[in-house]
Amino acid sequence: MSLFDSLFQPKRIALIGASADEKRTTSRPQRFLQKHGFAGEILPVNPGRAEVFGVTAYKAIDAIPGDIDHAYILLNGKDAVSALAACAQRGVKVASILAGGFADAGAAGASLQDALVRIVTQTGIRLVGPNSIGTVSTDPPMALTANAAFAVDKLRSGSWGLVSQSGSLIGALLSRADARGIGFSRLISVGNEVDLKVGEVADLLVDDPKTKAILLFMETLRDGERLAHAARRAHAAGKPVVAYKLGRSDIGQELAKSHTGAIAGSDATFDAFCRRHGIARVSMFESLVDVPTLLVDRPPATGKRVAVATTTGGGAAMVVDNMAVAGLDIADPPQALVDWLKPLGIAAGEGKLVDLTLAGARPEIVAGTIERLLADDGNDAAIFVVGSSAQFNPELAVEPLLRFAGSKKPFAVALTPAAEKSLALLTAAGVPAFRHPESCAEAMALCLLRPTPQPVPALAEPSAAAREALQAGQACGFDERRAAALFAALGVPMAKSVAVPDARKVASAVDEVGGAVALKILSADIAHKTEAGGVALGLPDGQHAAVAAREIEKRVKAYAPNAKLDGFLVQKMERGLAEVILGFRRDPLVGPTVTVGLGGVLAEIYKDAATRLAPVDEAEALQMIEEVKGLATIRGYRNLTRGDVAALARAIAALSSLAHPAFADVVDAEINPLLVKREGEGVVAVDGLVIL
Repeated sequence: MSLFDSLFQPKRIALIGASADEKRTTSRPQRFLQKHGFAGEILPVNPGRAEVFGVTAYKAIDAIPGDIDHAYILLNGKDAVSALAACAQRGVKVASILAGGFADAGAAGASLQDALVRIVTQTGIRLVGPNSIGTVSTDPPMALTANAAFAVDKLRSGSWGLVSQSGSLIGALLSRADARGIGFSRLISVGNEVDLKVGEVADLLVDDPKTKAILLFMETLRDGERLAHAARRAHAAGKPVVAYKLGRSDIGQELAKSHTGAIAGSDATFDAFCRRHGIARVSMFESLVDVPTLLVDRPPATGKRVAVATTTGGGAAMVVDNMAVAGLDIADPPQALVDWLKPLGIAAGEGKLVDLTLAGARPEIVAGTIERLLADDGNDAAIFVVGSSAQFNPELAVEPLLRFAGSKKPFAVALTPAAEKSLALLTAAGVPAFRHPESCAEAMALCLLRPTPQPVPALAEPSAAAREALQAGQACGFDERRAAALFAALGVPMAKSVAVPDARKVASAVDEVGGAVALKILSADIAHKTEAGGVALGLPDGQHAAVAAREIEKRVKAYAPNAKLDGFLVQKMERGLAEVILGFRRDPLVGPTVTVGLGGVLAEIYKDAATRLAPVDEAEALQMIEEVKGLATIRGYRNLTRGDVAALARAIAALSSLAHPAFADVVDAEINPLLVKREGEGVVAVDGLVIL
């Protein structure tokens, strides 16, 4: 039996620790299997009972004759570990563990989880969990779960597969989908992901003919490479992958050791991951069941213009507002519709909305309006926003919309009141319907601006100079001088500078550099020199620089008395139109990333940045520059002097080449600031940081 079949279509299921007490959670898997029509064999394991709910019980898993496709372990702690070992010895193909209290419960639990890892590694048994509330299929029915939500009378089948790292939220999505007549094909709670993870399960669902969309509820990302592979295969198969991930706050930034870490936290990097691999990320929990209705069985859209008609001006304004924020354009009403409505006393050409409010909700006007919007070449999609009639008189403005199910052009309906009957009516007919304006707008944006997997740029082999610069930093530590050598070898222009061992050599170095200089302390132990008082700018000559050197040394020793000081860096003062921060990081979730943002000492405050998975090519780097609001000044905004955007794009691409495995020891690298000069004059970096 294949892994997919053992997970979702097993024929013989052992329930280790099955209870005959209906009040106990451990009784639910057997009761739900029986309730929802599981046609295979249920094999309860309970040493204290001869039968459980009318089914013969076994004292131990070894007492069960024949093959066992899937075992659900309903025991806790060490007993669960022992049960998994017994399952592996018995030849069980897949086991799931319900209990938590492993890595989610501190050091003691982590030790237990390590024991599970050893069993999986040594025996090859596949494991779901621990902390898995179960696995469910609807066709054929197999409700192997302890989730109380499956006490519903009927398990509705559907064509969407759900993979969740949270068990309880499977029930929440099940109930929300069921309320509008939507069902699932497969549902699985992967819990702590000791073995089977989101990516591998998603990959299995790509090949499942009963699954047309793959929905992910995520708390973290443990198998990015496998999920990326699955998402790309799903796109090729025409199956959208829709993800909701917790952590849009600054969680995880304590891992950062540079300004870039504070900007490109886990949320920004997960966004970059989704963008690179064609995953539709949603911002609302309910969008997981809303968005697929506009993505499944629909070819890619050709534009981003949306026409909006409504029987409630305020409700439509909320939808329009959210669509505009998402990057969609609101189309003007077509002249043919304006002319048709005018004799009916409806002025439709005076704004973006076709507002039917004053005319009242009348079936023939509603249907005629949508028919003309969908026929118009001036838009790419249409939305109808229904007011109170959706709740009290669905025959007026909802039933006329049913005929537009399966329209060639994307069409959606947003309901402003709580109108569950209308919601279910539209869903049953195949018309995408929404009860939140934000979710409707998000779904339409993902439909029209659907992310597609992007090619991964090829990485050239590092130059000999880059390898030498890396080795020097590995041997002696990366102070700014060695960081600058690495960046220059990668292709990032660096300001002219001279390193000296002590303050006595500073004056002569100023003469060598020429002109006004910046003076900086050199120390691999000090990441941010400005905070340590280790920088002096605009020094006009060697005499001033020598005095500044002694002052810097005093401040730095007071700030970091244990830091090893390696002298000073005398650097030519440079000017530019804008200060930019470039950062590289090996993110613990998604791997190598590159970030560009507004630079300088206020970089963390502005948090105006764009992040991508590394490497990027110059074309993608240009897209990143376009996303940074603060860099509008160098893009020619309001006829301001244009900066050398092309040179900036080359620098971003060059820094992103740290993604090459040869630089695996580099976990963080930052250039702040990189000065962007006038168009054609290039860029120059004046400060750098590398962390191994």
